[in-house]
Amino acid sequence: MLDYRTEAPPILRDFLVYHETIQGHSRRTVDEYYLDLRNFFRFLKQSKGLAAKDVPLNGISIDDVDLALVKDISLTDIYSYMSYLSRERGLNNTSRARKVATIRSFYKYLTNKAKLLDVNPVQDLDPPRQKKTLPKYLNLEESLDLLDSVDGKNSSRDYCILTLFLNCGLRISELVSLNKTDVRDGQLRVLGKGNKERMLYLNDACQKALLDWLTERDALTLADQNALFVTLQNRRRISKAAVHKLVKKHLTAAGLDSTQYSSHKLRHTAATLMLQNGVDVRTLQEVLGHDHLNTTQIYTHVDSDNLRAAAKANPLSGAKQRKRPKKDDKDG
Repeated sequence: MLDYRTEAPPILRDFLVYHETIQGHSRRTVDEYYLDLRNFFRFLKQSKGLAAKDVPLNGISIDDVDLALVKDISLTDIYSYMSYLSRERGLNNTSRARKVATIRSFYKYLTNKAKLLDVNPVQDLDPPRQKKTLPKYLNLEESLDLLDSVDGKNSSRDYCILTLFLNCGLRISELVSLNKTDVRDGQLRVLGKGNKERMLYLNDACQKALLDWLTERDALTLADQNALFVTLQNRRRISKAAVHKLVKKHLTAAGLDSTQYSSHKLRHTAATLMLQNGVDVRTLQEVLGHDHLNTTQIYTHVDSDNLRAAAKANPLSGAKQRKRPKKDDKDG
């Protein structure tokens, strides 16, 4: 089992501990940072002749990575690494961009927090250009069809889950981690990324769906008394895989393409429907739990009908050019 606290050299370990304990990132995220940095420094050692060329990259130890090696880096080194990831590993721009982000974060920490570097050598590093795609979402009629499709076994639980996705824009990780005590006085306490807490107000549809599910849930003998959503088979907290499965099941039942939509697309749907109905983008940022406004602003580009209506609403949209009287020649 991966354990950066015992495997990583001190200079990497301090960075990873900072992100887990101070930044509040999940263990999974921190482990991904470690894997990204381990692979990068393995490549760096080999390219600088500090490891034999015939040794496979995953066989190179990084125990000796220290400040001297960390300082001995240039943008050319990183561009070579990006080329390796693309040509030999076949990684796309999105995957390579994530690895660039990890390297940038590491050197930013060394410069601004640990104060081990006077100059950040990767400050001007540009991430691979990514193709920007607009998020897919269900329209209002499709959303209603999805809710109407819920029937049969587990219907009150599944209906409640879909209602929260479509009304609150929850991430799947947030939904499965909900406890019964998180529902209080018409509000929902949500623990988001980086263990950041936010409170969401529940509309009538959410409150009704929760009441129906809690009535059924409280009649069960549960193995997990805390979990808001459980599987009825083993009475334990529902897993992400189970939620993905039930979302796909009900999408298919509603006559929607389950290969094109997912639980995360229901989050997109909630965001888009809120914007279409007058919620401003900064309020939406709070609802979705985004750290940065530019993450939320992608939803402002998905509604062409609203954009078209905005263009027509301009008071000059029907204006025609007025003919001006010709000036006399003597006026120049």
